Amino acid sequence: MANPVIIAARLGKKRSSMEKLTEELNLLVARRDEFLGAIDDAETEEDINTIEEEVDSVQLDIDDKESQKTNLQKELDELESELEEANNKKPSPEDDKKENDKGERSMNKKDLVEVRNGLDAYIRSKGQTRDKFTTVEGGALVPDELMKPQLEEPYEELNLVPFVNVVKVNSGAGSMPVIKRATGKMTSVEELAENPELNVPSFNDVDYKIVTYRGEIPISQEMIDDADYDVVGLIADSIELQELNTKNDQISAALKTLPASSVVGSDGLKKMKNVDMKQVYNKNARWIVSASMFNELDTLKDNEGCYLLQPDIKAESGKSLFGKPVEILDDDVIGSNDGDLVGFYGNSKAAVTLFDRKKASVRWVDHHIYGQILAMFSRFQVKTTDTSAGFYFTYTRAVEGA
Repeated sequence: MANPVIIAARLGKKRSSMEKLTEELNLLVARRDEFLGAIDDAETEEDINTIEEEVDSVQLDIDDKESQKTNLQKELDELESELEEANNKKPSPEDDKKENDKGERSMNKKDLVEVRNGLDAYIRSKGQTRDKFTTVEGGALVPDELMKPQLEEPYEELNLVPFVNVVKVNSGAGSMPVIKRATGKMTSVEELAENPELNVPSFNDVDYKIVTYRGEIPISQEMIDDADYDVVGLIADSIELQELNTKNDQISAALKTLPASSVVGSDGLKKMKNVDMKQVYNKNARWIVSASMFNELDTLKDNEGCYLLQPDIKAESGKSLFGKPVEILDDDVIGSNDGDLVGFYGNSKAAVTLFDRKKASVRWVDHHIYGQILAMFSRFQVKTTDTSAGFYFTYTRAVEGA
């Protein structure tokens, strides 16, 4: 029977291949959907034929990737079974002790238990033990599944990532075509008359260049040596919070670059929503405002004395304004200073794209005090993709009686 370490190494390589293959497949599906979305704006039969050829070509690539993924999954299943058999044949007392001490058996998914134990061993051995998890660029990849449970209790903070377009990319730099929302319309023609000139679908090429973000996790070798608590849980919490704050900051910075609008009172907010914003973007629009701006909105009333903010179970804040959900960020995140009455209104998914290169990973790096400390890395870039999709507004209170 093969050595469990050898099997784990092969398994790690296969999992890395699966991750890369999945990212490539997602990109192809997104590309196919982009072409299909442009079919309504095609001018001629020739344009439709061109789009059909592109869709068929991409679909062939999708079918090929799906076939590869199916075969790779079979290989993964075989290796996982082989590894489980090898571990059961020669169990490690030390690993059993860690599992019992940490109560990992209470988790439902056995593979997550193995990954957690592998990460724990990696951390405590300062990177010398590399088993049961995926490595990226010399570090340990931390699965999303390990981080999600940690979010339930320690803190509550708005996550902007679900509100923007997220694109998985496989390279550090590139270009992505973005189809602008169609505003053209059909024209009536007489029978056998020449086809009228229609609006050509508008494509914008958005260039991206991935940025690496690094943060230190507040845990040293001394702390780990003395730890009788869940080290992996602590690190998962820290990674999730730092990555959340970083992505929120970058998304907020992108929102601030959208066309500026100065609004006065509730009537100014209504005009921005009803008139200034193109209706094609209004369907899935939302408000993302500073805490001070939310407090201001919370005091606004209509002419009959009813508050303008209404209950909305779909919004994180639990409120909506003029039928659109309201989300809240700290003043210095969506604004610059405490007390800033600012915010975004529009379709944030159309306005902003997050190009995601790598999931979060950790590895030991040199530190001037502790010698070495755990550092986390995340690679992505946030860019505005459609400046017509929203406004960054500054609010001024209406003068009573004016």
